[in-house]
Amino acid sequence: MEVAKLTDVTRKYKIGEVETRALNGVSIIINDGEFTSLIGPSGSGKTTLLQLIGCLDQPSSGKIVINGKDTTNLNRNQRADLRKETIGFVFQFFALIPTLTAYENVEMPLLLNGKNPAERKQRTLELLDAVDMGKRANHRPDQLSGGQQQRVAIARALATNPKLILADEPTANLDTENGEQVMEIMKRLNKDTGATFVFATHDPRVIKYASRVVTLQDGLIVKDSNSK
Repeated sequence: MEVAKLTDVTRKYKIGEVETRALNGVSIIINDGEFTSLIGPSGSGKTTLLQLIGCLDQPSSGKIVINGKDTTNLNRNQRADLRKETIGFVFQFFALIPTLTAYENVEMPLLLNGKNPAERKQRTLELLDAVDMGKRANHRPDQLSGGQQQRVAIARALATNPKLILADEPTANLDTENGEQVMEIMKRLNKDTGATFVFATHDPRVIKYASRVVTLQDGLIVKDSNSK
């Protein structure tokens, strides 16, 4: 089943009189359960592609279908609803709420989705255990290492059982050991939950974890390991 389908998508930015094409006619299908890496040099379009798949941005032209829903004409609130229902995000800088504990950070999406307290508690504790952070549940982000913060961020991304997890440079701020541990956790959760993972990376150490590698250059897909 297709989780994301992009057809001839372009994204242009204009600053003053200068127009930049971040994506220049990209077509790609991401299937259910994939663990896909987007690679390429800085400025190749990786982050722009993730933002479009995540409904954080809209294309200048082309068509994007996420979990069977055409996003072309969705307004801001409708895109937000689709993100809330379907997509989880893992960011390079963790993006945890600094005043909340690990438990409260993971619980937050469930609270926003209206889950009752018993459901929230069970799901939050399950996810913290899944990322080996159960014993750190009551610690705030400033009491956690970078690797531990990223584990909490992964648990938060999975809180609402999304079909799709998007990760932008998830290991960029981690040392080798922590980076590999984070990737191993993501790979295990991909297998255990069936969620589709798409991550953008510059880090050659983590590409080996991907079951599919898509290479971008100058806003175009120049290589896809799924292509025959």
